[in-house]
Amino acid sequence: MAELSTFATCQNILGESPFWYKEPQSVLWVDVEQGILYEQKLHSQSTTTWHVGKNIAVILSAKRDRILLGSQDGIGSFNLTTAAWKLEVPIELEDSTQRCNDGAFDPVGNLWIGSMDVQVKEGLGSLYRIAENRQPLKVLENLTIPNGLVFSLDNKRMYFIDTPTRTVKGYMISSGGDIALDKTAIVIPENMGMPDGMTIDAEGMLWIALYGGAAISRWNPLDGSLLETISIPALHVTSCCFANDDLDELIVTSARENMTEAQLAMYPESGNVFRIRNPGVRGVKMLSHTPSTTFFR
Repeated sequence: MAELSTFATCQNILGESPFWYKEPQSVLWVDVEQGILYEQKLHSQSTTTWHVGKNIAVILSAKRDRILLGSQDGIGSFNLTTAAWKLEVPIELEDSTQRCNDGAFDPVGNLWIGSMDVQVKEGLGSLYRIAENRQPLKVLENLTIPNGLVFSLDNKRMYFIDTPTRTVKGYMISSGGDIALDKTAIVIPENMGMPDGMTIDAEGMLWIALYGGAAISRWNPLDGSLLETISIPALHVTSCCFANDDLDELIVTSARENMTEAQLAMYPESGNVFRIRNPGVRGVKMLSHTPSTTFFR
């Protein structure tokens, strides 16, 4: 049976992008609004923070002391030892009020990254694919909050969320990274909140964080059915990832933004990070890219 506990009492405004950092046995995550990168050891309460100095929305890869991040300017690397930031791949966004949001690597090493308006204006977001030439290619546009990029276990589908649509779209993806809409895989009912971050387990099922829904939920993307819901003591649940050597635990982030005083009183742990032991299934290793080749120079 799943066991829920508080992993970090950090009270993030917008906690996001939990990431299992295997080498030091720790979890990384960010507070987007405050530009803070966190690291906490999985088996202790040892926490380190870095003020990166800009909005950072997603952790994409980690190798030794270098972390690949999506920021307000594009894709950058942050050195945990020197606290030095380097912009690796600029993304020319249409407006200065836009920033990167969620992102992920695909099975062949392309990097996918979404952009959104910081005031969440409808239709101003896009989805980009960045190949080894380091040139961002706009693949989808007229998005609002691009989220939850996940690739199927057979590497044939990309699952993608545009949060306000309350749907998970399934795209067929070619070996070269071209996508074609296949179907709407999942529809989130209004009373469950809105889909935010997402991860995939070893059975090919999708775990979706429910912003405004105080839960994470497990879905079958093949038939759209809801398999399980785990309540979280935070109203705005933002993302989740599998952690531990056997990927047999879940780490869940949350936010304190967009909440009334009454809601904060009802959900005082909003903004904290949570840990779920024994979720009943294991995760899969996150897709990444050899940092020394394309995205770190």
